[in-house]
Formats: sequence, C-alpha cells, structure tokens
Amino acid sequence: MRSRVLVLVLVAVLVGVCKGGELRKNFYRKTCPDAEFIVKNVTWKHVSNNANIAAKLLRMHFHDCFVRGCDGSILINSTASNTAEKDAGPNLSLAGYDVIEDIKATLESTCPGIVSCADILTLAARDSVSFQFKKSMWEVLTGRRDGTVSRASETRGNLPPPSSNFTALKSSFKNKKLTVHDLVVLSGGHTIGLSHCNSFSTRLYNFTGKGDQDPTIDAEYAKTLKNICSPTDTTTTLDMDPGSGTDFDSDFYTGLLKNKGLFTSDAALLTNKGARNIVNELTSQAKFFTEFGQSMKRMGAIEVLTGSAGEIRKVCGKIN
Repeated sequence: MRSRVLVLVLVAVLVGVCKGGELRKNFYRKTCPDAEFIVKNVTWKHVSNNANIAAKLLRMHFHDCFVRGCDGSILINSTASNTAEKDAGPNLSLAGYDVIEDIKATLESTCPGIVSCADILTLAARDSVSFQFKKSMWEVLTGRRDGTVSRASETRGNLPPPSSNFTALKSSFKNKKLTVHDLVVLSGGHTIGLSHCNSFSTRLYNFTGKGDQDPTIDAEYAKTLKNICSPTDTTTTLDMDPGSGTDFDSDFYTGLLKNKGLFTSDAALLTNKGARNIVNELTSQAKFFTEFGQSMKRMGAIEVLTGSAGEIRKVCGKIN
C-alpha cells in the first residue's frame, strides 16, 4: 500500500513538472501581476486613437502563429545577414508593430525581462478587438516564450493567400492542427479591417486568365468594387466587410451568404457543404462571438515555446 502511495505521489509530481511548461491562465500572476492590465491599457489607448489597429493586430497574430507557431517571430527585424518574416511579401502590409513595442517598453519599465513579446501580441490582439465592447471577448492563456529565428522564406506554404480555394485552405489549417470549423470561424476576422485592391482584383478583371469576372460574386457588389479599384491599383484600400470595417460583428457571414465575400478565400467557404452550414450558424452574433473566442484560443496555442525554450526579448524587434 505504501509503495502504491509513493508511486501516485511521484506521478503527481512528474505531471506537475510537465504542466509547468504549458500555457495557463494568469501565468504572470506572481512575476508581473499587472502585466495583462498594462497590455490592455496601452492597447486601448492606441485603438481609441485609431480603430483600424484592432484588425491590424488580429492579422499580425494570425501571421505570427502560422509561421513557426505563436512565438513573436513576426516582430523580429531583418538584419544584413537575414531577411525576417515581416519583410516577406505577404507581410509587407502588416502594421501595428509600434503598438507592440509601446506595450513592451511599458512592461520592461515595470517588470524587466518577464513578459514575452509572443504573449504581448496574443493579448493585444484580443484586447484590441475587445475595446469596442469594453470587456475581454475571450480568454487568453499565457506563458509563451519568444522565438529566436525569423526567416522570410518560411512564409511560403504557411500563409494561405486570399486567392486560395477550399482545398488549399483546409490543408493549410490542418497542417496547424486546426479544423474546418476553425477555418470558417477565424475567417470571420475579416469582419474588420481593410484590403488593398490588388488582393482581390483578379476576381473582378481576370478570374480565369481570360479577362473575365468571378461568376460567384454578387453582380452589384462587383460593380461597386470596380468603381473603386482599377485592374492595376495597388494603393487603394476598402473595407473587407462592406460598410462595417471597424465593427466586430457577424455581418461578414451575412454578406458572404449574399455572395459579397471580398476574397476568393472567403467565397471558397461556400463551396463545401459542411463549411457553408457553419457559415449559416455563425450569422448568429452570439454564436460567432463564442466560437471565435474558442478558435482564437486554439490558434494561439500553435507550436508555442514554453518552459525554458526560446527567450524573453528585451525589445520585440530584436533577438537578445
């Protein structure tokens, strides 16, 4: 009996050690008690001055997690000997790095060397969206550590372009251990933010290489887009969710069912029966909010570095 008790105690200790390296709630409770409060306050300050920051940080978080996992590698600057992720083609339109560095500098003055840039980005993405509601919209587990590698070449094959069809999208998400449900839910992030015309103009002017228009796009919507975007326009931007570009809501799905999805990748969600059923469910705003939080939590756990892996950067744009 005594030996059995000892074995059980040993197992419990070992499990505790293993779990010490996992993400958990309030990771900084003892080492930097005000960490999440500081992240929220600085983030809300920026969003109050520029509502578009929410979409920028949400997109940056996605691009970070899909390349090397959620390790803050998207934040690292290029050097003379290395072109970093942020300077890869798909990431050149990312913005909001100044917000992350502002948060980091504030935290370093309070708790130096404690809070990772990876956690800052994950929290700031949540808090920037939450500003509209003045409450946290989903739970964020913390304890990520920062990666020490960032290569532009690794974005290829990891970041699904807006021209992706359903098969490519499903494969990309499966590679990150995310489901079709996560794919449809996280696509709802397109309810906020702007897009450059050249991200979707092929749908309007040369869909199959014959100077044609994507037949699945609503005709009136296509006409509106053509009035804004010329075939060669690379500078004009417009709302991804027509008329609702700064409001985080379920309107994206309502518009999508009317064939008013902006990207080929948006429209692709309607080409699969299961995905289309999920789109229909997510027109309920309450359902969308609940599911989005759950999928963000799963995405935020992709290939994270914890325990003694990686490092805690002093400046988010530079490896220690």
